Amino acid sequence: MLIGQDIAILGAGVAGLAAARALALRGAQVTVYERAPEITEVGAGLQISPNGVAVLTALGLDAGSVAMRSNGVSLVDGLSGRTVLHMDFKRYKPDSLFLLMHRSDLIDLLADGARQAGVQIKLSHTVRDVVETPDSVSVLFENGVDTAPEQATHSVVIGADGLHSKVRTQLNGAAEPFFTGQTAWRATVPALGGEETAALVHMAAGKHVVCYPLRAGTLINIVAVEERAEWTDEGWHHVGDPALLMDHFSNFGGGVTGLLSRVTKVSRWGLFRHPVAQRWYGARTALIGDAAHPTLPFLAQGANLALEDAWVLADCLANLPLDQALPAYQSRRHARAARVIDVANGNARNYHLRGAKRVAGHMALRLGGAIAPRAVIDKFSWLYDVDVTAP
Repeated sequence: MLIGQDIAILGAGVAGLAAARALALRGAQVTVYERAPEITEVGAGLQISPNGVAVLTALGLDAGSVAMRSNGVSLVDGLSGRTVLHMDFKRYKPDSLFLLMHRSDLIDLLADGARQAGVQIKLSHTVRDVVETPDSVSVLFENGVDTAPEQATHSVVIGADGLHSKVRTQLNGAAEPFFTGQTAWRATVPALGGEETAALVHMAAGKHVVCYPLRAGTLINIVAVEERAEWTDEGWHHVGDPALLMDHFSNFGGGVTGLLSRVTKVSRWGLFRHPVAQRWYGARTALIGDAAHPTLPFLAQGANLALEDAWVLADCLANLPLDQALPAYQSRRHARAARVIDVANGNARNYHLRGAKRVAGHMALRLGGAIAPRAVIDKFSWLYDVDVTAP
């Protein structure tokens, strides 16, 4: 039912580009509008778990060509450097792919795949408004002058335009996010060689540091999160001070301070909790990715959820009439996204335990990992083993 349909996607991030290729492969005529003058991404890493890899594979994209296979996740006592729990993917999930990749490499892979499928990507298009009618959707763009804005009309418009989505606002009104009291730092540094091919989560009271290798082990991705009373703006592009980063995490062991001492450029931003959108669709509009369900970065599922959304929305549009496809899409995605976000919110607390709770929590994790190491991974089967591309 998508053959020749004219669909616009707002935003050339993971969700938008994945949806563009998925729709174009099913016969739709797809245009992506991106406000930036070029498709670029910040220097940041991503963990793509099997549920996300399944979508990339179904899209005919070889993620392994630009990623490293992760052997697992280790939770580490941030002060002593002692391992608290190791989730051994290599041993207990040998047939499942967990990937570590640079965000810009994933964006390039998706953008190339979209173009190869016939998608038009139009840059420097900032959306001013989206006007939905029973028969079409008009997108109005900023043009920087006091004249009538440029306008494009499409049969369907998909909002993949992130936290400040125009489509989300149209469907749900203005969101009311709140500051979590946590500040995140993000950086990459050259690797020294010999780093473990796994994600390490160094946990301490009120803060933690995640690090893992990228790009064939030549880079190390760093995300450091701390509880701070002061307000920090949302968004990845705020410049941070490497000296402050080092100072705020100076009590860490396990090689963390040595890693942070090599940081020369870092971004810093406040973590805000956004509600999951109540309405993900209109008569001819839909939301995917962060526009529908922004998530905190404590379960490494933001990109994976975006990939799942893209596939499911394309599948619904390809197999159902429009008035059934969009409700079916929200029905298939809402509960899962909400569950992921709830678990991520819980991790934000669990990584930062203090005092007796921290001692007891770490002891329980060590005991569980020693007695039933596979069960720790199987606990997340509901997340990692779901393949939205399966018939």
